[in-house]
Amino acid sequence: MVQKLKRIKRELVKECAIVDVYTDSIELPDGKVAKWDYIAHRKGAAATLAVLPDGKILMVKQYRNALDRITLEIPAGARDDVTEDMAVCAKRELEEETGYVCHKMERLLSLRSTVAFCNERIDVYLATELTEGKQKLDGEEYIDVVSCELSELCEKIYAGEIQDAKTVAAVLAYANRIR
Repeated sequence: MVQKLKRIKRELVKECAIVDVYTDSIELPDGKVAKWDYIAHRKGAAATLAVLPDGKILMVKQYRNALDRITLEIPAGARDDVTEDMAVCAKRELEEETGYVCHKMERLLSLRSTVAFCNERIDVYLATELTEGKQKLDGEEYIDVVSCELSELCEKIYAGEIQDAKTVAAVLAYANRIR
């Protein structure tokens, strides 16, 4: 049976650019105290599953340091601040990373990327009615834009080639939606 645990202390270990790292002291039901890691994502993020008129989905290829490899993902990024509307963030990140401007957007889903130790929230939007523009990459971003068939993305997910949580959730939710 799941019982309520109680956080009795939270200690800041390190402040970083995107996250803060803490050690929490958690009182267990038997009275013992456990130490758990907690990562606080400062702003939250938004992502976009962007569908072109031909039905293909816009994807970005970029190097991810945590995995030390290039990944295939939907466009996404952190909010500029905690008050920024998630949809505004999603539109901005789509344009910055792909160059495409969205004229119709609706929320597809919300997810928490790593609930065991992090509070990061990502809202994912479905973008249609796109017009092509010009990428506006940040100074440290190197991104290639590709378009893929939905079936190809699903195959890559089930083959383990796409493992990014927001991308997996968005692609499968969209596939289920259009079924």
